[in-house]
Amino acid sequence: MPAKDSPAQAKNCFPALNRRRLLGGALAALPATSAFAQFRVEISGVGASQLPIAIGDFRTETLAGQPLGSIIRADLERSGEFRIVPAAGVALDETAYPDFNAWRGRAADALAGGSATKLADGRVDIRFKLWDVVKGQELGGLQQAVAPEDARRAAHKIADAIYEKLTGQKGVFSTRMAYVTKLGSRYSLRITDADGEGGQVALISPAPIISPAWSPDGNSLAYVSFETHKAVVWVQELLTGRRRVLADFRGSNSAPTFSPDGSQLALTLSRDGGSQLFLINRDGSGVRRITRDTSIDTEAVFAPDGAKLYFVSDRGGGPQVYRMPVGGGTAERVTFDGGYNISPTLSADGRSMAYITREGANGFRLCVMDLASGQVQRITDTTADEKPSFAPNGRMIVYATREGGRGVLATTTLDGKIKAKLVSTDGDVREPTWGPFLR
Repeated sequence: MPAKDSPAQAKNCFPALNRRRLLGGALAALPATSAFAQFRVEISGVGASQLPIAIGDFRTETLAGQPLGSIIRADLERSGEFRIVPAAGVALDETAYPDFNAWRGRAADALAGGSATKLADGRVDIRFKLWDVVKGQELGGLQQAVAPEDARRAAHKIADAIYEKLTGQKGVFSTRMAYVTKLGSRYSLRITDADGEGGQVALISPAPIISPAWSPDGNSLAYVSFETHKAVVWVQELLTGRRRVLADFRGSNSAPTFSPDGSQLALTLSRDGGSQLFLINRDGSGVRRITRDTSIDTEAVFAPDGAKLYFVSDRGGGPQVYRMPVGGGTAERVTFDGGYNISPTLSADGRSMAYITREGANGFRLCVMDLASGQVQRITDTTADEKPSFAPNGRMIVYATREGGRGVLATTTLDGKIKAKLVSTDGDVREPTWGPFLR
Protein backbone atom coordinates (compact mmCIF):
# COMPACT_ATOMS: atom_id res chain seq x y z
CA MET A 1 0.00 0.00 0.00
CA PRO A 2 1.63 3.30 -1.01
CA ALA A 3 1.93 6.04 1.55
CA LYS A 4 -0.78 8.63 1.57
CA ASP A 5 -1.18 12.07 3.02
CA SER A 6 -3.85 12.10 5.64
CA PRO A 7 -5.44 14.80 7.76
CA ALA A 8 -4.32 14.28 11.32
CA GLN A 9 -6.88 13.76 14.01
CA ALA A 10 -4.09 14.53 16.39
CA LYS A 11 -2.85 18.10 16.57
CA ASN A 12 0.31 18.87 14.61
CA CYS A 13 2.17 21.43 16.73
CA PHE A 14 5.36 21.60 14.70
CA PRO A 15 5.41 24.86 12.74
CA ALA A 16 7.32 25.30 9.52
CA LEU A 17 10.95 26.04 10.33
CA ASN A 18 13.59 28.02 8.51
CA ARG A 19 15.81 25.57 6.56
CA ARG A 20 19.05 27.05 7.87
CA ARG A 21 17.93 26.59 11.44
CA LEU A 22 16.67 23.04 10.93
CA LEU A 23 19.75 21.82 9.11
CA GLY A 24 21.83 23.49 11.79
CA GLY A 25 19.90 21.49 14.36
CA ALA A 26 18.28 24.45 16.13
CA LEU A 27 14.61 24.27 17.03
CA ALA A 28 12.42 27.03 18.36
CA ALA A 29 12.16 26.89 22.13
CA LEU A 30 8.94 26.04 23.87
CA PRO A 31 7.15 28.99 25.45
CA ALA A 32 8.18 29.72 29.00
CA THR A 33 4.64 28.91 30.12
CA SER A 34 4.92 25.31 28.92
CA ALA A 35 4.15 22.79 31.66
CA PHE A 36 7.08 20.73 30.43
CA ALA A 37 9.68 23.33 29.65
CA GLN A 38 12.65 22.22 31.75
CA PHE A 39 14.57 19.16 32.86
CA ARG A 40 16.78 18.91 35.89
CA VAL A 41 20.00 17.02 35.19
CA GLU A 42 21.28 14.84 38.04
CA ILE A 43 24.69 13.29 37.43
CA SER A 44 26.00 10.38 39.49
CA GLY A 45 29.01 8.08 39.42
CA VAL A 46 32.73 8.50 38.92
CA GLY A 47 34.66 7.45 35.84
CA ALA A 48 37.93 5.57 36.07
CA SER A 49 39.89 7.98 33.88
CA GLN A 50 38.68 11.53 33.41
CA LEU A 51 40.37 14.66 32.13
CA PRO A 52 40.13 17.50 34.68
CA ILE A 53 38.84 20.67 33.03
CA ALA A 54 37.72 24.06 34.35
CA ILE A 55 34.99 26.03 32.54
CA GLY A 56 34.64 29.59 33.70
CA ASP A 57 31.41 31.54 33.54
CA PHE A 58 31.22 33.39 30.23
CA ARG A 59 31.62 37.15 30.48
CA THR A 60 28.20 38.88 30.22
CA GLU A 61 26.56 35.55 29.43
CA THR A 62 23.25 37.00 30.66
CA LEU A 63 23.09 38.77 27.28
CA ALA A 64 22.65 35.34 25.70
CA GLY A 65 19.73 34.52 27.96
CA GLN A 66 21.35 31.19 28.80
CA PRO A 67 23.87 30.06 31.45
CA LEU A 68 26.47 29.17 28.82
CA GLY A 69 29.20 28.02 31.20
CA SER A 70 26.81 25.82 33.16
CA ILE A 71 25.45 24.18 30.01
CA ILE A 72 28.96 23.35 28.79
CA ARG A 73 30.01 22.00 32.18
CA ALA A 74 26.93 19.75 32.39
CA ASP A 75 27.47 18.44 28.84
CA LEU A 76 31.08 17.50 29.45
CA GLU A 77 30.42 15.96 32.86
CA ARG A 78 27.56 13.87 31.50
CA SER A 79 29.86 12.36 28.86
CA GLY A 80 31.93 10.63 31.53
CA GLU A 81 35.17 11.76 29.87
CA PHE A 82 35.75 14.83 32.06
CA ARG A 83 36.02 15.78 35.70
CA ILE A 84 34.86 19.35 36.22
CA VAL A 85 37.24 21.47 38.27
CA PRO A 86 35.18 24.08 40.17
CA ALA A 87 35.29 27.42 38.35
CA ALA A 88 31.76 28.75 38.71
CA GLY A 89 31.88 32.43 39.59
CA VAL A 90 35.20 32.88 37.78
CA ALA A 91 34.65 35.19 34.81
CA LEU A 92 37.08 34.20 32.07
CA ASP A 93 36.71 35.30 28.47
CA GLU A 94 38.51 34.44 25.25
CA THR A 95 40.78 37.50 25.47
CA ALA A 96 42.26 36.52 28.84
CA TYR A 97 45.78 35.28 29.47
CA PRO A 98 45.21 32.71 32.22
CA ASP A 99 47.46 32.24 35.21
CA PHE A 100 48.40 28.68 34.28
CA ASN A 101 50.29 28.12 37.52
CA ALA A 102 47.15 28.94 39.49
CA TRP A 103 45.05 26.56 37.44
CA ARG A 104 47.68 23.83 37.75
CA GLY A 105 47.38 24.36 41.48
CA ARG A 106 43.68 23.58 41.12
CA ALA A 107 44.63 20.34 39.31
CA ALA A 108 43.10 21.45 35.99
CA ASP A 109 44.62 20.03 32.80
CA ALA A 110 42.44 22.15 30.50
CA LEU A 111 40.63 25.46 30.78
CA ALA A 112 37.93 27.19 28.76
CA GLY A 113 36.22 30.55 28.90
CA GLY A 114 34.34 32.91 26.67
CA SER A 115 31.92 35.80 26.29
CA ALA A 116 28.56 36.85 24.92
CA THR A 117 28.01 40.19 23.16
CA LYS A 118 24.75 41.62 21.84
CA LEU A 119 25.02 42.69 18.19
CA ALA A 120 23.19 45.60 16.59
CA ASP A 121 20.99 43.25 14.54
CA GLY A 122 19.74 41.48 17.68
CA ARG A 123 21.93 38.44 17.40
CA VAL A 124 24.35 37.34 20.09
CA ASP A 125 28.05 36.93 19.36
CA ILE A 126 29.28 33.97 21.42
CA ARG A 127 32.99 33.19 21.56
CA PHE A 128 35.20 30.82 23.52
CA LYS A 129 38.80 29.74 23.83
CA LEU A 130 40.36 26.51 25.08
CA TRP A 131 43.75 26.28 26.79
CA ASP A 132 46.08 23.41 27.63
CA VAL A 133 46.99 24.20 31.24
CA VAL A 134 49.78 21.61 31.43
CA LYS A 135 51.61 23.03 28.41
CA GLY A 136 50.47 26.61 28.97
CA GLN A 137 49.22 27.12 25.43
CA GLU A 138 46.06 27.86 23.44
CA LEU A 139 44.20 25.00 21.76
CA GLY A 140 41.83 27.08 19.62
CA GLY A 141 38.35 28.49 19.93
CA LEU A 142 35.03 29.14 18.21
CA GLN A 143 32.97 32.20 17.30
CA GLN A 144 29.24 32.07 16.57
CA ALA A 145 26.75 34.85 15.85
CA VAL A 146 23.32 33.37 16.61
CA ALA A 147 19.75 34.41 17.19
CA PRO A 148 18.96 34.58 20.93
CA GLU A 149 16.79 31.45 20.72
CA ASP A 150 19.83 29.53 19.40
CA ALA A 151 22.15 30.49 22.26
CA ARG A 152 21.62 27.20 24.07
CA ARG A 153 22.62 25.22 21.02
CA ALA A 154 25.67 27.45 20.58
CA ALA A 155 26.76 26.33 24.06
CA HIS A 156 26.28 22.70 23.03
CA LYS A 157 28.44 23.30 19.94
CA ILE A 158 31.19 24.69 22.17
CA ALA A 159 30.96 21.56 24.32
CA ASP A 160 31.23 19.49 21.11
CA ALA A 161 34.34 21.42 20.05
CA ILE A 162 35.99 20.91 23.44
CA TYR A 163 35.07 17.23 23.51
CA GLU A 164 36.46 16.57 20.03
CA LYS A 165 39.66 18.54 20.61
CA LEU A 166 40.49 16.75 23.85
CA THR A 167 39.24 13.21 23.10
CA GLY A 168 39.55 12.90 19.33
CA GLN A 169 35.91 11.75 19.22
CA LYS A 170 33.02 13.70 17.73
CA GLY A 171 30.77 15.29 20.35
CA VAL A 172 27.02 14.72 20.46
CA PHE A 173 25.83 17.61 22.61
CA SER A 174 24.34 19.56 19.69
CA THR A 175 22.41 16.54 18.41
CA ARG A 176 18.77 16.00 19.29
CA MET A 177 16.51 13.48 20.98
CA ALA A 178 12.90 12.54 20.42
CA TYR A 179 10.69 11.07 23.11
CA VAL A 180 7.06 10.78 24.16
CA THR A 181 5.47 12.35 27.23
CA LYS A 182 2.16 11.53 28.87
CA LEU A 183 0.43 14.10 31.04
CA GLY A 184 -3.05 13.06 32.12
CA SER A 185 -4.71 11.71 28.99
CA ARG A 186 -2.54 13.73 26.60
CA TYR A 187 0.43 12.31 24.71
CA SER A 188 3.10 14.51 23.14
CA LEU A 189 5.93 13.70 20.75
CA ARG A 190 8.80 16.04 21.58
CA ILE A 191 12.16 16.89 20.08
CA THR A 192 14.83 18.40 22.30
CA ASP A 193 18.52 19.04 22.63
CA ALA A 194 20.63 16.10 23.77
CA ASP A 195 20.31 17.25 27.39
CA GLY A 196 16.51 17.06 27.25
CA GLU A 197 15.94 20.81 27.08
CA GLY A 198 15.20 23.38 24.37
CA GLY A 199 12.21 21.33 23.24
CA GLN A 200 9.72 21.52 20.41
CA VAL A 201 6.37 19.74 20.32
CA ALA A 202 5.96 17.76 17.11
CA LEU A 203 2.58 16.19 17.87
CA ILE A 204 -0.09 16.23 20.57
CA SER A 205 -2.69 13.47 20.71
CA PRO A 206 -5.29 12.04 23.10
CA ALA A 207 -4.17 8.58 21.92
CA PRO A 208 -0.85 6.84 22.58
CA ILE A 209 2.24 7.59 20.49
CA ILE A 210 5.02 5.00 20.51
CA SER A 211 8.22 3.91 18.76
CA PRO A 212 9.62 7.15 17.32
CA ALA A 213 12.54 6.52 14.95
CA TRP A 214 14.83 9.05 13.26
CA SER A 215 15.63 9.07 9.58
CA PRO A 216 19.42 8.92 9.07
CA ASP A 217 19.50 12.51 7.76
CA GLY A 218 17.72 13.78 10.89
CA ASN A 219 14.99 15.46 8.87
CA SER A 220 12.10 13.06 9.57
CA LEU A 221 10.61 10.88 12.27
CA ALA A 222 8.62 7.69 11.87
CA TYR A 223 6.33 6.71 14.74
CA VAL A 224 3.23 4.74 15.64
CA SER A 225 0.05 6.60 16.56
CA PHE A 226 -3.24 5.15 17.78
CA GLU A 227 -5.25 8.26 16.88
CA THR A 228 -7.46 6.26 14.48
CA HIS A 229 -8.07 3.64 17.19
CA LYS A 230 -5.49 1.22 15.78
CA ALA A 231 -1.71 1.12 15.42
CA VAL A 232 -0.71 3.06 12.29
CA VAL A 233 2.82 4.04 11.19
CA TRP A 234 3.32 7.68 10.23
CA VAL A 235 6.30 9.62 8.88
CA GLN A 236 6.62 13.31 9.70
CA GLU A 237 8.93 15.81 8.02
CA LEU A 238 10.45 18.10 10.61
CA LEU A 239 11.10 21.00 8.24
CA THR A 240 7.48 21.46 7.21
CA GLY A 241 5.57 19.52 9.86
CA ARG A 242 3.86 17.57 7.06
CA ARG A 243 2.96 14.02 8.09
CA ARG A 244 1.74 11.07 6.07
CA VAL A 245 0.58 7.53 6.70
CA LEU A 246 3.25 4.99 5.82
CA ALA A 247 1.52 1.78 6.88
CA ASP A 248 -2.18 1.30 7.66
CA PHE A 249 -2.79 -2.32 6.78
CA ARG A 250 -5.32 -4.70 8.28
CA GLY A 251 -4.28 -5.54 11.82
CA SER A 252 -1.40 -3.89 13.64
CA ASN A 253 1.34 -1.74 12.10
CA SER A 254 4.24 -1.15 14.46
CA ALA A 255 7.96 -0.79 15.31
CA PRO A 256 9.27 1.24 12.34
CA THR A 257 13.01 1.73 11.83
CA PHE A 258 14.91 3.37 8.97
CA SER A 259 17.64 1.68 6.98
CA PRO A 260 21.08 3.36 7.19
CA ASP A 261 20.64 4.93 3.74
CA GLY A 262 17.09 6.06 4.53
CA SER A 263 15.60 4.41 1.45
CA GLN A 264 13.43 1.89 3.29
CA LEU A 265 12.06 0.97 6.68
CA ALA A 266 11.62 -2.30 8.51
CA LEU A 267 8.41 -2.68 10.49
CA THR A 268 6.17 -5.27 12.08
CA LEU A 269 2.82 -6.03 10.42
CA SER A 270 0.10 -8.51 11.32
CA ARG A 271 -1.79 -8.16 8.05
CA ASP A 272 -1.08 -11.81 7.09
CA GLY A 273 -1.78 -13.13 10.57
CA GLY A 274 0.73 -13.11 13.40
CA SER A 275 3.37 -10.40 13.80
CA GLN A 276 6.08 -10.63 11.16
CA LEU A 277 8.85 -8.40 9.80
CA PHE A 278 8.38 -6.52 6.54
CA LEU A 279 10.39 -4.03 4.51
CA ILE A 280 8.73 -1.03 2.91
CA ASN A 281 10.13 1.72 0.71
CA ARG A 282 10.18 5.18 2.21
CA ASP A 283 7.36 6.27 -0.12
CA GLY A 284 5.17 3.38 1.08
CA SER A 285 5.63 1.19 -1.98
CA GLY A 286 7.32 -2.18 -2.36
CA VAL A 287 6.06 -3.93 0.76
CA ARG A 288 7.73 -7.33 1.17
CA ARG A 289 7.66 -9.86 3.96
CA ILE A 290 11.03 -11.08 5.23
CA THR A 291 10.16 -13.44 8.11
CA ARG A 292 7.82 -16.40 7.78
CA ASP A 293 7.41 -18.02 11.14
CA THR A 294 4.64 -18.81 13.57
CA SER A 295 6.40 -16.73 16.21
CA ILE A 296 6.11 -13.02 17.00
CA ASP A 297 8.92 -11.07 15.28
CA THR A 298 9.28 -7.39 16.13
CA GLU A 299 11.55 -4.48 17.18
CA ALA A 300 13.86 -4.75 14.18
CA VAL A 301 16.94 -2.54 13.83
CA PHE A 302 19.41 -2.41 10.95
CA ALA A 303 23.09 -3.15 11.38
CA PRO A 304 25.13 -0.01 10.55
CA ASP A 305 26.23 -1.50 7.20
CA GLY A 306 22.62 -2.23 6.26
CA ALA A 307 23.32 -5.90 5.58
CA LYS A 308 21.56 -7.46 8.59
CA LEU A 309 18.58 -6.93 10.82
CA TYR A 310 18.57 -7.50 14.57
CA PHE A 311 15.11 -8.21 15.96
CA VAL A 312 13.17 -9.75 18.84
CA SER A 313 11.42 -13.09 18.42
CA ASP A 314 9.83 -15.65 20.71
CA ARG A 315 10.57 -18.48 18.28
CA GLY A 316 12.72 -20.15 20.96
CA GLY A 317 10.03 -19.92 23.63
CA GLY A 318 10.72 -16.55 25.25
CA PRO A 319 11.66 -13.24 23.61
CA GLN A 320 15.30 -13.11 22.51
CA VAL A 321 17.35 -11.04 20.07
CA TYR A 322 18.13 -12.63 16.69
CA ARG A 323 19.84 -11.42 13.52
CA MET A 324 19.34 -12.30 9.88
CA PRO A 325 20.19 -10.97 6.41
CA VAL A 326 18.07 -7.97 5.46
CA GLY A 327 16.59 -9.80 2.49
CA GLY A 328 15.48 -12.72 4.66
CA GLY A 329 17.02 -16.09 5.43
CA THR A 330 18.19 -18.05 8.44
CA ALA A 331 17.92 -16.23 11.76
CA GLU A 332 20.79 -16.56 14.24
CA ARG A 333 20.17 -16.16 17.97
CA VAL A 334 22.26 -13.41 19.59
CA THR A 335 21.19 -13.27 23.26
CA PHE A 336 21.50 -16.28 25.57
CA ASP A 337 21.93 -14.70 29.00
CA GLY A 338 18.47 -14.70 30.60
CA GLY A 339 15.07 -15.82 29.38
CA TYR A 340 13.65 -12.44 28.31
CA ASN A 341 15.66 -9.95 26.21
CA ILE A 342 14.07 -7.17 24.14
CA SER A 343 14.56 -3.73 22.53
CA PRO A 344 17.95 -4.09 20.79
CA THR A 345 19.84 -1.04 19.54
CA LEU A 346 23.28 -0.97 17.90
CA SER A 347 26.17 1.45 18.20
CA ALA A 348 27.21 3.27 15.03
CA ASP A 349 30.38 1.19 14.72
CA GLY A 350 28.42 -2.05 15.01
CA ARG A 351 30.49 -3.31 17.91
CA SER A 352 28.00 -2.98 20.75
CA MET A 353 24.35 -3.82 21.25
CA ALA A 354 22.28 -2.39 24.08
CA TYR A 355 19.07 -4.12 25.10
CA ILE A 356 16.70 -4.70 28.01
CA THR A 357 16.76 -7.91 30.03
CA ARG A 358 14.23 -9.09 32.59
CA GLU A 359 15.50 -10.12 36.00
CA GLY A 360 13.07 -11.79 38.35
CA ALA A 361 9.37 -11.41 37.83
CA ASN A 362 9.16 -7.70 37.05
CA GLY A 363 12.66 -6.23 36.96
CA PHE A 364 13.95 -4.78 33.68
CA ARG A 365 17.56 -3.60 33.35
CA LEU A 366 19.75 -2.16 30.65
CA CYS A 367 22.56 -4.38 29.31
CA VAL A 368 25.33 -3.86 26.77
CA MET A 369 26.78 -6.71 24.74
CA ASP A 370 30.12 -6.74 22.94
CA LEU A 371 29.00 -8.40 19.71
CA ALA A 372 32.41 -9.83 18.84
CA SER A 373 32.84 -11.72 22.12
CA GLY A 374 29.23 -12.02 23.27
CA GLN A 375 30.24 -10.62 26.66
CA VAL A 376 27.35 -8.91 28.46
CA GLN A 377 27.56 -6.16 31.05
CA ARG A 378 24.58 -5.05 33.14
CA ILE A 379 24.72 -1.28 33.16
CA THR A 380 21.98 -0.16 35.53
CA ASP A 381 20.76 -0.98 39.02
CA THR A 382 17.21 0.24 38.33
CA THR A 383 14.37 -2.20 37.68
CA ALA A 384 12.08 -0.48 35.17
CA ASP A 385 14.35 0.37 32.24
CA GLU A 386 13.12 0.45 28.64
CA LYS A 387 13.90 1.55 25.08
CA PRO A 388 17.66 2.21 24.99
CA SER A 389 19.15 4.26 22.15
CA PHE A 390 22.81 4.96 21.37
CA ALA A 391 24.23 8.43 20.91
CA PRO A 392 25.47 8.79 17.32
CA ASN A 393 29.12 8.60 18.42
CA GLY A 394 28.38 5.36 20.30
CA ARG A 395 29.76 6.68 23.61
CA MET A 396 26.51 7.11 25.57
CA ILE A 397 23.05 5.57 25.74
CA VAL A 398 19.72 7.20 26.53
CA TYR A 399 16.94 5.09 28.02
CA ALA A 400 13.70 5.45 29.92
CA THR A 401 13.28 4.33 33.51
CA ARG A 402 11.07 5.13 36.48
CA GLU A 403 11.65 7.24 39.56
CA GLY A 404 9.07 8.11 42.18
CA GLY A 405 6.38 6.36 40.17
CA ARG A 406 7.02 8.45 37.04
CA GLY A 407 8.83 7.82 33.80
CA VAL A 408 12.09 9.74 33.38
CA LEU A 409 14.91 9.81 30.87
CA ALA A 410 18.44 8.85 31.78
CA THR A 411 21.77 8.66 30.00
CA THR A 412 24.69 6.42 30.80
CA THR A 413 28.21 5.80 29.61
CA LEU A 414 28.81 2.35 28.14
CA ASP A 415 30.49 1.13 31.31
CA GLY A 416 27.62 2.42 33.46
CA LYS A 417 29.94 4.51 35.64
CA ILE A 418 28.46 7.92 34.82
CA LYS A 419 24.68 8.28 34.73
CA ALA A 420 22.55 11.37 34.35
CA LYS A 421 18.83 11.48 35.07
CA LEU A 422 16.99 14.06 33.01
CA VAL A 423 14.12 14.61 35.41
CA SER A 424 11.11 16.41 34.01
CA THR A 425 8.98 18.90 35.88
CA ASP A 426 5.77 17.11 35.02
CA GLY A 427 4.35 14.01 33.36
CA ASP A 428 5.75 10.63 32.36
CA VAL A 429 8.59 10.44 29.85
CA ARG A 430 9.11 7.38 27.67
CA GLU A 431 10.20 6.04 24.26
CA PRO A 432 13.46 8.00 23.81
CA THR A 433 15.51 7.84 20.63
CA TRP A 434 18.78 9.71 20.04
CA GLY A 435 19.00 11.53 16.72
CA PRO A 436 21.85 11.30 14.23
CA PHE A 437 24.62 13.75 13.47
CA LEU A 438 23.05 16.28 11.12
CA ARG A 439 24.38 16.10 7.57
